[in-house]
Amino acid sequence: MLEVKISEDIVAFCDAKMIKIVIRNLLSNAIKFTENNGKIEVTAVANGDAIVVSIKDNGVGLEKDRAEKLFLHEEVFTTLGTKNEKGSGLGLRICHNFIESNNGKIWVESEIGKGTTVSFSLPQNKL
Repeated sequence: MLEVKISEDIVAFCDAKMIKIVIRNLLSNAIKFTENNGKIEVTAVANGDAIVVSIKDNGVGLEKDRAEKLFLHEEVFTTLGTKNEKGSGLGLRICHNFIESNNGKIWVESEIGKGTTVSFSLPQNKL
């Protein structure tokens, strides 16, 4: 099940095409590592001068040491998905670069057997 909780008044200053690619990649990863009866939740909230977007799943999760290294360019590793899909980790590197190019930050929280939350921040548009 996919649940989206984003208020219509959330506005960020960013390159929309880049952020669509980031969200698509993060959703694809959440689907890959979540069983068919799992839940994926997308949220966006204003937090000070930033918008924080989170994609949370209740999938297989990651060990803490692996989660901390997901966005490091020196680390290359793959993890099989729930249907034995193989990834290269390249998508997460692209996400990291795109978020930083938009003056944001990206981070991950995960626990084995409980799931993963990948969040990123973007500057809030001051109209």
